[in-house]
Amino acid sequence: MAHNLNFNELTGKHSFFSVKEKAWHDLGQIVEGYPTSAEALKFAGLDYTVAKRKLFTFDNENEAANEDVEIKIPEIEVPNYFATIRTDNETVLGVVGKDYEVVQNIDAFSFFDAIVGGDGIQYETAGVLGKGERIFITAKLPNYIKVGNDDLIEQYLFLTTSHDGGGSITAAFTPVRIVCNNTLNAALQNHSNAFKIRHTANAKERLEEAHKLMGITNNLSIQLEGVFNQWAKIRITDPEVKKLIQMALVPNKEVLQNVQAGKDDELSTCFKNMTDAAFEYAMTNETQQLETTKGSLFGAYNAVTGYFQNVRIYKNEEAKLKSLLFGGTGQLRTQKAFQLCESFAKAEVMEFYN
Repeated sequence: MAHNLNFNELTGKHSFFSVKEKAWHDLGQIVEGYPTSAEALKFAGLDYTVAKRKLFTFDNENEAANEDVEIKIPEIEVPNYFATIRTDNETVLGVVGKDYEVVQNIDAFSFFDAIVGGDGIQYETAGVLGKGERIFITAKLPNYIKVGNDDLIEQYLFLTTSHDGGGSITAAFTPVRIVCNNTLNAALQNHSNAFKIRHTANAKERLEEAHKLMGITNNLSIQLEGVFNQWAKIRITDPEVKKLIQMALVPNKEVLQNVQAGKDDELSTCFKNMTDAAFEYAMTNETQQLETTKGSLFGAYNAVTGYFQNVRIYKNEEAKLKSLLFGGTGQLRTQKAFQLCESFAKAEVMEFYN
């Protein structure tokens, strides 16, 4: 199952929903209007709870004395470790320590509702991966980043958490045209646009983190709006766009040296295909024909982010999420594109080409 979406045998549905847009791999539920958090929970198959249960092992002496007995009862409790169990179907999701606190799926939505008081937030997608060990939610905020007169960039919050002990609760701010966390870090300088919250944190601490995230989101919106409007006024030629794309997508120093030296014959076919696809997106995609993007530095940046979000082919949707949001290639390359655009905007031409 390449898509890795959970199939709920009790409901006969895949655990995913999307508003209006085509569902993940044509699976899951498409809904017309924005649901409430309670409705989204059900549409996405997230309406199950998780419990911590004690772990036991067998008594070797008892097992040896009862070799002919088919039914063997574990008698020794495993100290300090517990299994996390999905209570609707008794599926084991993982093994955790004694201090691990289960964050129920409904709590994840409550986290979002708390950020804006439940007023104006719009749940776009949510789903369950694997057997139920990982969930994700994306929600659109009511405000926009405005570039120029009519280019509006939507703002999203993305949250993912696991029930198998494999990671923290992660909540991040990401405009729809920006697909990586570190890109935004550059705009906010020493701050981060993402929060990682330990599963040992209590509800009050998580609520406090939610409000911190909202404060960061507001700061990012203001700063990015200023940066993007500046870039929209800076003109850039087609050859310069091609060069910027190449330098943003280089996988190693050897390729970078060939790009800087203009040795196109030394570049691999794979790299050429990738940069050509991103350049074609820059030149032909309808979002690149707006007044704010066509021939502008802002459009060059969008070409890189748009390539990774809309053009590049991924093994599956989980691989796409990892690439764009969790330290993968898409995240690193768009961060590089942001840095290159900053240098270009500062007229650091010599540094840009050398």
